[in-house]
Amino acid sequence: MKKAISIFFAVIMASATIAAQNPRSSNIPLADPFIYCEDGVYYLYGTGAADGIAVCTSTDLMQWQWPEGKQMYLALSKDDSYGEKWFWAPEVYHIGDLYYMYYSAEEHFCVATATSPLGPFVQQEKAPMREKKGIDNSLFIDDDGTPYLLFVNFNDGNEIWIAELEKDLLHLKPGTEQFLLRMSQEWEKVWPSVNEGPFIVKHRGTYYLTYSANSYESPMYGVGYATASSVRGPWTKYSGNPVLQLAGGFDGTGHHALFVDNQGQRRIVFHSHNRPGRIQPRVIHIGSYGFTPDGRLEVDDVFINPELAQ
Repeated sequence: MKKAISIFFAVIMASATIAAQNPRSSNIPLADPFIYCEDGVYYLYGTGAADGIAVCTSTDLMQWQWPEGKQMYLALSKDDSYGEKWFWAPEVYHIGDLYYMYYSAEEHFCVATATSPLGPFVQQEKAPMREKKGIDNSLFIDDDGTPYLLFVNFNDGNEIWIAELEKDLLHLKPGTEQFLLRMSQEWEKVWPSVNEGPFIVKHRGTYYLTYSANSYESPMYGVGYATASSVRGPWTKYSGNPVLQLAGGFDGTGHHALFVDNQGQRRIVFHSHNRPGRIQPRVIHIGSYGFTPDGRLEVDDVFINPELAQ
């Protein structure tokens, strides 16, 4: 225990030194970010608005703006959603004629649809996807077309679970919920800890489940991953985790999403604390990731600190 505490404070001091050398330039007040790209335009969704889910846009990942010149433009309003507060962790996917937004409200996970990535997204049934509490729902469609929903289950701590979706992508298929991951590695235990923010990609036949661990309030919040040969596991956490922690000297770097940019480059978007000693409003950073020849997922140590037009 003493060793863990010593390591914790040593890393915090190193973090403060690096942060002083690399002053923050991002001013986008969103957390739990997700980036969707269509026709050369990037759409950034995140946690940050009190009354729904906000979105801003960019064509180069560096300079961003609120659509229509509005402040904190809402792609989803609470008027069109279940719940009155705590609108968190959105993800948006274009499937068929609709855009699907998976998000959390009042610690329940939900889904809404729209005909534009800017919304307005509307929840067809103003009810969560299940009665039990859960957050951070993320869509993954396997090569055979089977849709799955990853989510965080509140079960004596945050655990990552999975379930199949019905073909309408709006409802969980009964009897398919299954546990995947919980806190288990030493780096996850430095602070009151969780496994959350799941995201799956597939590379050369292997499934990679990336996730965040440690409380979002902790400077040590970070990202790790696990691999499997099936989307249902069993999953094995990478022994070299975390692959993202104190990135660029910023505290609380976690809750990410993976995407491909306009040049075909693999990208990662994640949030950090506002500055050392201050968590809110959290801000975003954009980096790159890739795979080594032996199949390890690596995150580059060079990041974009994007700017929101004032």
